[in-house]
Amino acid sequence: DNDKRADILKKELKEKKVFLVNVMSSPGSGKTTTLIRTISSLQDKFNFGVMEADIDGDCDAYLVREKTKAKVIQLHTGGMCHLDSDMTRDGLNHLDVKGLDCVFLENIGNLVCPAEFDTGAHLNLVILSIPEGDDKPIKYPLMFSMCDIVLINKIDACSVFDFDIDKCKESIHKLNPKAIVIPVSSLDGENFDEWLKILEKMIENQCK
Repeated sequence: DNDKRADILKKELKEKKVFLVNVMSSPGSGKTTTLIRTISSLQDKFNFGVMEADIDGDCDAYLVREKTKAKVIQLHTGGMCHLDSDMTRDGLNHLDVKGLDCVFLENIGNLVCPAEFDTGAHLNLVILSIPEGDDKPIKYPLMFSMCDIVLINKIDACSVFDFDIDKCKESIHKLNPKAIVIPVSSLDGENFDEWLKILEKMIENQCK
């Protein structure tokens, strides 16, 4: 039932020319920092909205609102560890997508529950950070099987942690041959242009 409702939501957003991105990761991987750099880099071309989902607290929503021009709302799940299509629709109604080109849904921070529920997003983005270790695709196969793009974040910390990027890419592609994997640093912007070019093209295609 959720998958059917998610498909309907995708179509409705397509008709409104709004591109929805579901952002998933472990806590502390750099989701919010990635969103801030992404939006700041493209906000002169597109109008962005952000739905910050957390069990509690609003610190991430505050940061995005403070550092970007994006329209931001906070979603509290009341203890739930994921969002589904109905919760996403409710959030979009409160956000009001009129005039927006792209909306980011920052999902609850974990690599299990969010992978099990289609939110209605056009793009499923996973952020995996260097400190987490290169074995996460093996330990959490569903997440990396259903994603479209993986950003391996915090490559500026490679010298500190034992993380084999090539090994990680190989593990991801065994699960998901079509996944795009991009090593980046959201902190200093290293290799970030590749991600921005892909996203820009996707938003433009949705807005046609």
